[in-house]
Amino acid sequence: MSKAPPWFDRDHFLATFTAAARALGKAPLGLPADEQDALKAAGISAALDGWRLDELGRVTMIALVSRSLPASELDPLVGACYQQGDSRERQAILRALPFVVGAERFVPLAVDACRTNELPVFEAIACENPYPAACFPDLNFNQMVLKAMFMGVALARIVGLERRRSSELARMAEDFASERRAAGRSVPADIGLLSLELEHERATRIPE
Repeated sequence: MSKAPPWFDRDHFLATFTAAARALGKAPLGLPADEQDALKAAGISAALDGWRLDELGRVTMIALVSRSLPASELDPLVGACYQQGDSRERQAILRALPFVVGAERFVPLAVDACRTNELPVFEAIACENPYPAACFPDLNFNQMVLKAMFMGVALARIVGLERRRSSELARMAEDFASERRAAGRSVPADIGLLSLELEHERATRIPE
């Protein structure tokens, strides 16, 4: 069985992960346009505008250590960072998932995160994050989209929604809308993004 490299100190890593806010601060990244372009050119398409310095530090820590630790060491480490962390630490773990080696192993953690009622934590996995569209099974992805509507999150923030749209998701969205109307509640204005009719219109539109 593979072991962690001799230089790795788990307790020190956990302490440093927790202390990132004190060490780095919580100021917004505020990346200039040329740096944003460089990130996009490197294949990093996730939006970083809303990130803060402590989140970037924590994401970098998790991404880098995932290249050195075997799964038997990395998986419980990531789980500990998430389970023992506060809201900001949990947000960082969820935003780090697209950059983690063997990221598909963390689907159960990410799916569980979608059950939270803390909006910032939910947004960290559901919004501007390519991980759900890349790794979630259909049922879990669909449930995340419905949760986004329920929590008032704009569907346009869900990366990969267009390619993951399906007849089942459209049916679930219609059921959601019917329940809202029956209860006298408003229906999200962007629910039409889940309609397959929209996809059909785009596919059959004659170029001008």
